[in-house]
Amino acid sequence: MPDNSIPVTVLSGILGAGKTTVLNHVLRESGDRELAVLVNDMGEVNVDAELVAESSDIADEDEELIELSNGCICCELRGDLLDAIGELSREREFDGIIVESTGVAEPLPVAQTLTLGFDQADLDPTEFYEETGIEPLEGCHLDTTVTVVDAHQFQAAMQSDELLDDDGTEKHLGDLVVEQVEFCDVLLLNKCDLVDDETLEEIEATLEVLQPRAEIVRTEHGRIDPERIVDTDRFDFEAASQSAGWIRELEQPHASAEEEHGVTSFVFEARRPFHPERFADLLDEFPDAVVRAKGHFWIASRGDDAFTLNVAGQSIRVGPGGQWIDSLPAEERREQLEDSPELEEIWHEEWGDRSIRLVVIGTEMDHESLQSDLVDCLVTEAELDADPSTFEDRFPTFEPPEEAAADDAVEGAEADGEHDHDHDATEELGIAD
Repeated sequence: MPDNSIPVTVLSGILGAGKTTVLNHVLRESGDRELAVLVNDMGEVNVDAELVAESSDIADEDEELIELSNGCICCELRGDLLDAIGELSREREFDGIIVESTGVAEPLPVAQTLTLGFDQADLDPTEFYEETGIEPLEGCHLDTTVTVVDAHQFQAAMQSDELLDDDGTEKHLGDLVVEQVEFCDVLLLNKCDLVDDETLEEIEATLEVLQPRAEIVRTEHGRIDPERIVDTDRFDFEAASQSAGWIRELEQPHASAEEEHGVTSFVFEARRPFHPERFADLLDEFPDAVVRAKGHFWIASRGDDAFTLNVAGQSIRVGPGGQWIDSLPAEERREQLEDSPELEEIWHEEWGDRSIRLVVIGTEMDHESLQSDLVDCLVTEAELDADPSTFEDRFPTFEPPEEAAADDAVEGAEADGEHDHDHDATEELGIAD
């Protein structure tokens, strides 16, 4: 990293978590450090930017503060984000830039924008680049991703069925909290003064399982030493995108039935398909104790298709996982196997690469009961011989992508959650609706 590259901190968290309070405290306590601020708000009037201007030495007409309104920087305002970052890094030599994202923003696509810039295929060059010929990210680098968690509302948010509107896209509150926790370098557990010590320890235990890589810092009223979140040199895109607890559990599965504070996990694996009706019924009544579940599966009524499962709190989403390699025409299957010789280790004589692999994380889960329920959802020997078209199938259907990669099945299901950020590609359940 060049010595003159400006470190960028991205501050995420749902509405009310305390992001603006944290930001104002950092600005007041920054000493001689010269910081610039970029504030994103969904409304026409950027309320957070006004609060920053009122509560700090930065005035809203100064070049140190840029507002991005009427959209979210994780989707439709990514080009505007690059414009703003380019302007800030060109105007002055700041010691750091802090980006406060809107409450509905997911940090992973924001980090992709600040890491890849125009290398993203769907992102056109911005006005800044067209006018100056300067890459917006030449003078800065993503240094730290921070998620602010409201300790007082964390458990309620995870159990909530509230849907948030992100410019016409609905995002489930619990799902958004998990997305923000799973992709960060530092977790600020804010409003700790409103929660007793036992509850704080339970929340921390959950956060540590969801994101084992992040540093967890307890805060009250957003008070944090700026050194903990500015110019830390903590960000590593590959490490951040692969560090979620569910990925760790899939890579190194272990039963953890007696973890402290009741936060436990297990991996469910099977080489028989789910019965579509029984598995749909189970998802409709999935235990509230499950905080996170992730992985891939297949159902007997659609043997060619892989599905992904994404559970975060009360949000249950099923998405497309591609096509099983074993279902491809013989020549394509042979080519895929030559390109991926490691598949031989998991290849089943009857089912090929078809499999079920789900990681389940929760608090006070009844492991035996849930695993037994999952086993009961598998087709029986007798059902294997039945006509699969006779099974009731309430699972969503998905339009195949225009250029579907044939090897997108197992690899896509176990990768870093790429599909999860395309909310149009998944469907929220209850299936019974």
